[in-house]
Amino acid sequence: MKNIPTISNPSNELLERALELKKSSQDLALKTNNQRCQALLSMADALELRAEKIVEANRADIDRSESTGLSNALVSRLKLDHTKLQTAIEGVRKVSLLPDPIGVRQLNRELDHDLILERITVPLGVVGVIFEARPDALIQIASLSIRSGNGAILKGGTEASLTNKAIMQALQEGLGSSDVLASSLCLLTSREESLAMLKLDGLVDLIIPRGSNELVRFIQSNTNIPVLGHADGICHLYVDKDADLKQALNIAIDSKTQYPAACNAIETLLIHNSVAPSFLKEAIPAFKQSGVTLLGDPLSQALGIENSASDSDWSSEYLDLILSVKIVSEMTEALDHIHRYGSRHTDGIVTANNETAEIFLRSVDSSGVYHNCSTRFADGFRYGFGAEVGISTQTLPPRGPVGLDGLVTYRYLLRGIGNIAADYSSGKREFIHKDLSL
Repeated sequence: MKNIPTISNPSNELLERALELKKSSQDLALKTNNQRCQALLSMADALELRAEKIVEANRADIDRSESTGLSNALVSRLKLDHTKLQTAIEGVRKVSLLPDPIGVRQLNRELDHDLILERITVPLGVVGVIFEARPDALIQIASLSIRSGNGAILKGGTEASLTNKAIMQALQEGLGSSDVLASSLCLLTSREESLAMLKLDGLVDLIIPRGSNELVRFIQSNTNIPVLGHADGICHLYVDKDADLKQALNIAIDSKTQYPAACNAIETLLIHNSVAPSFLKEAIPAFKQSGVTLLGDPLSQALGIENSASDSDWSSEYLDLILSVKIVSEMTEALDHIHRYGSRHTDGIVTANNETAEIFLRSVDSSGVYHNCSTRFADGFRYGFGAEVGISTQTLPPRGPVGLDGLVTYRYLLRGIGNIAADYSSGKREFIHKDLSL
């Protein structure tokens, strides 16, 4: 976030677009479940019709980005080939099959005879999402927003500008053939617009930044709009003394290499000293074969890791085939390390001792804590959310992968027959507070 221009007030043109988006979101909130589902199917069909143009735009983005020296990790995130695009399109269709998050009655209480209180889920309104160079994220966010009845104002990384424009054109064409207004989605194309969005109080109801801690902190410090923060993905895997070492190695390899540019890939491997010699004997050549560079503390270097880990490595999100390794004397040391350096994203333990696992699961304050499985499962699609608008590492909900349920709030509805509070404060009437069937 270096050299950030001064945040100026929104231009008249941006204000007009935001006002139109707000009105469209209010219209969208009144659409039926079937109308919103059909809108998603129309969006998916339009993406398929424009697939070749989208992929061509992505090739141009990649060529331009590679010529400017973009890192391999970011190029990997940027790439959107036919296979990846088709997966994203199928994700849109799957979101249409999820239960309707709107209109769910969470509370049904009779305060008094003929005075009924309900709590009903409703859309947030307009969500503003600033995301990294991952154009498929635009498809996920748009589908979740429409399905949950929210308008969305979106700003992707400049590296994916051509791809994002092609995708948005397809999405709006799809909405144009549905009952949902195409203006329910809005794409920002400049850095100045994304910064000015921070001042759209009253028009944007929630901002979701998908990027670094620095980006999240900057946005939180420069807006009065609620922010759902996604911190760095400094994820850990701890190999316990009672681990099945073959299982541990398979999990560690997958957690690091299945998609190293993802925020849920591990960046640090913690190993109990009693199993470190036998584990590293197999792990060092296995990681080398997978193209992973290992950086070790003095104890792990003594067991064969060639490169030294510096203090800064423990707090580094590599997003690449690099892994820091530390040997610990007991689980409490592993927990202390995670508490000090972790980003509260996703951390895991490999152990055959269920009691040890339960202590770890209860002790690590992360949005996802796993036992005997890869950290790569920290994903809205894999959780059955259909997709995710982002991952939240904050303590208050929503937490972890944010899907449809994280994009709604609730409203209290109270229906009476002329009831007045004075009757209850005077003792003329009494509350019965009887819970009714939902």
